[in-house]
Amino acid sequence: MTKFLDKLYKTLKKRWFYAMNSKRFKNFPKSAVFINPDIIEGMQYITIGNNVVFQSMAWILALKQDNVEPSLIIDNGAVIGRFAHIVALRSVTIEENVLIADKVYISDNIHAYEDVSTPIMKQAILYKSEVVIGKNSWIGENVSIIGAKIGKHCIIGSNSVVTKAIPDYSVAVGNPAKVIKQFNMQTQKWEKYVEA
Repeated sequence: MTKFLDKLYKTLKKRWFYAMNSKRFKNFPKSAVFINPDIIEGMQYITIGNNVVFQSMAWILALKQDNVEPSLIIDNGAVIGRFAHIVALRSVTIEENVLIADKVYISDNIHAYEDVSTPIMKQAILYKSEVVIGKNSWIGENVSIIGAKIGKHCIIGSNSVVTKAIPDYSVAVGNPAKVIKQFNMQTQKWEKYVEA
């Protein structure tokens, strides 16, 4: 009986969230799920694909601070872990079937910090670069991705900080993240990456 009641409760919460918010998003299909989000701002600039799942306590923000409309796209089948923090000032795209672990930060911007007479939190938010996370990739726990593109079918190790492009079919780890393995299409194996 408890399993039935849990399932019923989750179904009712999902339907309630959809009824209250679906028209506020740029796109939000019935198959998408937000479990107890913390903050969602700029819904009109956020596109959610089919079967997207956000685990609890997500903070999602598409911030329009000038004449450029931000775009935050989370494509079909993406699964986002707990305590995700995703910010788009211009463009953040998470492609289909991306798996994101807990406590991941994704942003296309940074705070200005140059003026030492002003607290950083009172300085401007600056666009850094477009963020794209390629389809079928896996982002480990506590990763930060700031103004960088990640190719398709990549693995980003836990606690990594990604600030530069990661090519398709790569394993990257560290701060700053560096590629340590790549899939070799000729041998059909993951091999140690040797920098040219």
